[in-house]
Amino acid sequence: MPATRPLRSKRRRSALRTAAFMSPWLIGFSVFFVYPLLSTLYFSFTRYDGFRQPAFNGLDNWSYVFTDYPLFWPAMRNTLWLVLVMVTCRVAFGLGIGLLITKIKTGTGIFRTLFYLPYLAPPVAATLAFVFLLNPGTGPVNTVLDAVGLPTPGWFTDADWSKPALTALALWGVGDLMVIFMAALLDVPKEQYEAAELDGAGAWARFRHITLPNISPIIMFAVVTGVIQAMQYYAQPLVAGKVAAGVIGGSGQQFEPGYPDKSTLTLPQLVYNLGFQRFDYGTACVVALVLFALSMAFTALLMRRRGGLIGAGE
Repeated sequence: MPATRPLRSKRRRSALRTAAFMSPWLIGFSVFFVYPLLSTLYFSFTRYDGFRQPAFNGLDNWSYVFTDYPLFWPAMRNTLWLVLVMVTCRVAFGLGIGLLITKIKTGTGIFRTLFYLPYLAPPVAATLAFVFLLNPGTGPVNTVLDAVGLPTPGWFTDADWSKPALTALALWGVGDLMVIFMAALLDVPKEQYEAAELDGAGAWARFRHITLPNISPIIMFAVVTGVIQAMQYYAQPLVAGKVAAGVIGGSGQQFEPGYPDKSTLTLPQLVYNLGFQRFDYGTACVVALVLFALSMAFTALLMRRRGGLIGAGE
């Protein structure tokens, strides 16, 4: 029995030493994640406007958001659409551009720079440019489409085309994923490609059985980070809706997000509108918690079904 005491003391000192080294992270995690999350959960059960003391109201905020708030379900549908469609298109497009550039023999640096530069454009400036380019009346895109006899969509003024227009904007700035995928593709062992070619494997077989398995962690990273970014999608749809509606800015102007016909409304816009424009912090906290739960659920599902995400490759 006495011999175990020094061992316990040694383990205790080791645990304290480890905790001391981890203390900066533990403090930051507690202050900037745990405390805000618990506070958001608490305020979601209260009536709170930021000026008076919070008043407990039970499940009233939750009931209002899910049953009576008319903007919640359109924002939910739009957010899920962006997660499923925009993230998928960005990952596929970024991987495709990365594959093409790695196959180019000359001028690789020029093409890489040209595809990466749009990613550096500020989101608001890029959205403004896209709204003017896709203007249904005077934009050059519809002018060219009309000149060649193709249909001219309404883009950001048409509820059926606003989300595809936002997806086109996201694809224009896909340079970040392109660079990540290029680095992963260049790291795939060339010996595997050479062996596959000797066995008579075609381009699709090499991509399916060699490229995909080797870059699967990068695909997972791109999908997970893309889902998180789509869940936080705020500036681009808000700016696009404002400009398309003719609301450029200025004091005293009121604007309900989601133009046209709630098609660009997202959950982060609801959080800002409820919390900082209507001062209904309790309801805003409910929407924020729903957003957090969706992000965690998507991430957990993707991490659990990692093999299914690239199933054909593995």
